[in-house]
Amino acid sequence: MIAENDPAGTASLFRSAINRLTDHTCRLVTTQLRYNNLYPKDLHVPWLDAAGRDELADALETADVFHFHMLADEHMPLGDITAAPFLAGKKIVHHHHGHHAFRSDPAFFQKKYRELGRKNLLVSTPDLLPKLPGARWQPNLVPERDPAYMPHPRRPDGTVRLGHSPTRRGLKNTDTLLAVCQRLKAELPEITWDIIENASHADCLARKQACDIVFDHMQGYFGISSLEALSQGTPVIAGLDDWNIATIRDFFHCDAPPWVLAHDATELENALRELILAPNRRRDIGATSRAFMEDVWNEEFLVRALCDFYETVQ
Repeated sequence: MIAENDPAGTASLFRSAINRLTDHTCRLVTTQLRYNNLYPKDLHVPWLDAAGRDELADALETADVFHFHMLADEHMPLGDITAAPFLAGKKIVHHHHGHHAFRSDPAFFQKKYRELGRKNLLVSTPDLLPKLPGARWQPNLVPERDPAYMPHPRRPDGTVRLGHSPTRRGLKNTDTLLAVCQRLKAELPEITWDIIENASHADCLARKQACDIVFDHMQGYFGISSLEALSQGTPVIAGLDDWNIATIRDFFHCDAPPWVLAHDATELENALRELILAPNRRRDIGATSRAFMEDVWNEEFLVRALCDFYETVQ
């Protein structure tokens, strides 16, 4: 796998799952750090010494698949080399995660892949499928058996803690959330909130694990933040639209997914009020969410789906 930065940590999670749960081997090449998340690194180009650069070249030479994430391609500099000289005999996959350059001009990427004859295309959320015709949805995974992704309820202290971990506030409805919380505070003083920013991923998971409710965003789809909190057995509010819900149900052959839906400020306020006032409902939704991640959206199923895809590509 080759990426500028690890998109929300998903590439390192796929790499880990492939190496732990399958007979295949995956290396992850990255060139940048962003958002202070400190995701696990494998072949992080700026950190490589001479031996590491030789290891990178060997990984490129011996790979069967080049899986490019986001804007990466064979011409992206990897120190003083690129992947281009190593393309012969490789299966090529392009995987988009909603980067703003892709969302703002999907036609550019459609044309690029069409001219290159690249047909092995993945997207990380269903809303991206119409932007890249012919692509397949590969759901992101989380290691639901890892303690950091398991339920760990905090001791009751008379408050209800809401968590939210935006990378970009403007894309995550953060201002709307804060305005709603301020209004609710006068009515329900027990509400508190933790806006998790500029934190390491480990710290983010721990703080989210200590929340009673998590808000993702209301953009119509969902982020990795949703999957983390669902796995932790926490009710998650997000604005999934009908397209995303239908695609989830079709892919996983499941009933309605466990998100608490809110599509605007009014619905968000109502959803929060209901959850704050109903601890038993929070508990039940949390248990359903955890079971969903264990039984339906689990990493073993999803890494097998990715490896099956690799087997089919030309």
